[in-house]
Amino acid sequence: MALENKSLKWLAYFVLGSFSLACIVPFVLLIVSSLSSEASIIQKGYTFFPEAFSLKAYDYLWLHHLELGRAYGITVLITVVGTVVSLAITSMLAYPLSRRDMPLRNFWTFLVFFTLLFNGGLVPTYLVYTQIFDIKNTIFGLLVPGLLMNGFNVLLVRTFFLTSIPPALIEAASIDGAGEIRIFYRIVLPLSLPIMATIGLFQAIGYWNDWFNGLIYLTDSRLFGIQTILTKMIMDIQFLTSNSNAAGSGAGQAVAEIPGTSVRMAIAAIGVLPILIAYPFFQKYFVKGITIGAVK
Repeated sequence: MALENKSLKWLAYFVLGSFSLACIVPFVLLIVSSLSSEASIIQKGYTFFPEAFSLKAYDYLWLHHLELGRAYGITVLITVVGTVVSLAITSMLAYPLSRRDMPLRNFWTFLVFFTLLFNGGLVPTYLVYTQIFDIKNTIFGLLVPGLLMNGFNVLLVRTFFLTSIPPALIEAASIDGAGEIRIFYRIVLPLSLPIMATIGLFQAIGYWNDWFNGLIYLTDSRLFGIQTILTKMIMDIQFLTSNSNAAGSGAGQAVAEIPGTSVRMAIAAIGVLPILIAYPFFQKYFVKGITIGAVK
């Protein structure tokens, strides 16, 4: 029996190690490709051991360092503010929905659930945000649309409150004279750190990776976030490359010197690196929060 358990343990280690390796290998290939010369990638393809080491891709990005630095700052600001405000709104809506004594609780829960099934579509949403809320070409164009609150997150936090916060604890605090606001901030939120970290990670990744809102609601390049800037750079490189034959010899030579493939890898690397750095600090809360409803 002991030998069998040991064999199963090693098998589990092998399977989990294989999955971990499958997740790590693409990022290693991404970094190595961004440090490879354009000629070696074209001739040999993507390899883990590049024949020619080159920093031309990062040199090309350094030419736009002021633009990228401003975009990084905007993205960090939007990610932090958006995540904090989103957590506040989500938790304040989910808490009353978790209270069984709330009037019309099922009706309000259905309204939140309804948003998961239907939406107005892109054109009506765009008209509402630009003509009624007037967020076009403002920082709110990156903050508000689509990411500030999500019905799925509200229901997830509500489920956590229902299953993890004992009603007797809330009743005891109420008997001791605590109001609803004090109960929420002093009792419910401190006990909900796992789900708050989980939803916060979801929101932070969503804000960090968002490029669509910048594309739709912004035309002022000074307000672009990092993902919108990087997407624009990729599109510009593709346009120059596809039209280099139609240009003159001088322009064609300049375009040929742009390390298009390795630049794409470098762009992906600098875009994903901050998330990779931040994720380990949230991992333990993420694992605990995502297992809501699991058998104990």
